[in-house]
Parts: sequence; structure tokens; C-alpha cells
Amino acid sequence: MKQDQLKAWQPDQFDRFVRILEQNQLNHAYLFSGFFGSLEMAQFLAKSLFCTDKVGVLPCEKCRNCKLIEQEEFPDVTLIKPVNQVIKTERIRELVAQFSQAGIESQQQVFIIEQAEKMHPNAANSLLKVIEEPQSEVYIFFLTSDEEKILPTIRSRTQIFHFNKQEEKLIHQLEQAGLVKKKATFLAQFSQSRAEAEKLVDQASFWTLVDESERLLTWLLAKKKESYLQVAKLASLADDKEKQDQVLRILEVLCGQDLLQVRIRQILQDLLEARKMWQANVSFQNAMEYLVLKEM
Repeated sequence: MKQDQLKAWQPDQFDRFVRILEQNQLNHAYLFSGFFGSLEMAQFLAKSLFCTDKVGVLPCEKCRNCKLIEQEEFPDVTLIKPVNQVIKTERIRELVAQFSQAGIESQQQVFIIEQAEKMHPNAANSLLKVIEEPQSEVYIFFLTSDEEKILPTIRSRTQIFHFNKQEEKLIHQLEQAGLVKKKATFLAQFSQSRAEAEKLVDQASFWTLVDESERLLTWLLAKKKESYLQVAKLASLADDKEKQDQVLRILEVLCGQDLLQVRIRQILQDLLEARKMWQANVSFQNAMEYLVLKEM
């Protein structure tokens, strides 16, 4: 995402960070809450540190360093993502070991932790000392869709910025990409980031999960026993943690579209219980069968 696009999506935060850069007051640790432009903002700030041809404080977007950061290939900007819905302690310990070293290209290093709420508590705790007493020119950006799931000890040691969802802009963009209004609206409600929406817009397997999840919800409302068969079908389609999380989120969005119905509110409450079971390592199929059992 280029600067003009980032400014269009998050004008207030863009202007705030330009002022921070102009005053040379970039902090060592930030918590970005909300995924709409947060990764792009972290990359923009990384570019501002490493750009070799800046215009004032703004990165040029054209030099080697800017291009490598955009492509997630710059050696001193490390992007950490969950694997199977978790960021393991070992990965963060490897990271901490890097903090005491100078960067490859310069003295500075940037670490961007996506979906930081999925860090194991031990992993999060191992970062506390680094945040309080950085041993080198280290900048850490924690990105999350839900800051309440971040350890309070991390929240209290970072500067928090909110990146609110720009739903109407996203719907318009998705319609321009070829989606009909209903699908564009659903995907905008579902997506936690612009990048996720762009990834899913033409992904046939995702829209299959949407169709089958809609069918399950319809049968749950009608208290059809065929719901158990539909759960089995969804379990076979959602064969990894990412897809299972997508099914749960799809059902949450579908319920959220019709909260005036008492039955829908009850299903949503039971769905959240099923999610907790799944997060506690109950199998996806068993958690979903629990949901069906509650609705019969």
C-alpha cells in the first residue's frame, strides 16, 4: 500500500505519525489495534527508518530498501505470524536473541508481530524486559484485532493506536473487484484487514465454506437433525486450524446480521462457547456437534 492509499484509509493516524517522525519521537514499542492499515503503517514507519532517499521524513517508496520492505524481504525488518493459530515461545525467544545484535544493513531493527494476541503467554512475557530496556535500536510493532487479549503488562508498556475498520470503503473496493453487493458486504464484515479481503475475494474454497455455513445456520434455526451431517461436511472441508477459524467467524458474522431474533442471539452465545472449546483443543467437529446439541 502506497502512502496516498494509507493516508486515505487512515488519515488521522497517518498525520499523527508524520508529526512523530518530524519530531524524531518514534517510540520503541507500539500496539496497533485493528488490522485496517496497521501492517501497512508499521511497514511505512520501517521504510522511514531505512529509506536511502527520503523526502523530508517520508520514505521515497522507490529505493532498494523501500522495495524490499514492501516485499517483506528486507533483512532488518522481521515479520512474525502465527503458525497453526499460535506464535510459539521458541519463535519469540529466537527473536529476543536477535535484539542484542545490530542489524545487518544498519544499527536498527524492526520487528512486526502480526496477530499478537496469539502469542503464548510465556512468549509475551519474554518480551517485557526488551520493551522496557531495549539493548539496541529496536522497534517492535504488535498488531492485533483485539487489544483486550494482549497481556496487560504488554499493553501498559506500549503506545496504543487504533486502526478502525473502514467498512464502506472496503465494500466499494470489493464491488469494483467484481463482487455483488451482498457478497461484498459480507466479506467486508468478515475481513479483519484489507489484505485478507483481497486474498479471499476470488478464493473458491472460502465461498464454499460461506455457503455451507449458511446452510448449517438455516438448519439450526429450523432445529433439523440434518445439522449433524452438515457439521461433518464442514469438518471435512475445514481441514486445518485456519479454515476452522474461518467457519467460526463466518457463523459469527451471519448471526451478527440478524441479532433481533432471540434464537439467533442464543445460537451466537452457544457458538462462542463452541469456539472456547475449540481453542481449548477440543476437536473442531466435537465443538460444532456441541453447538448442534444445544440447539436441538
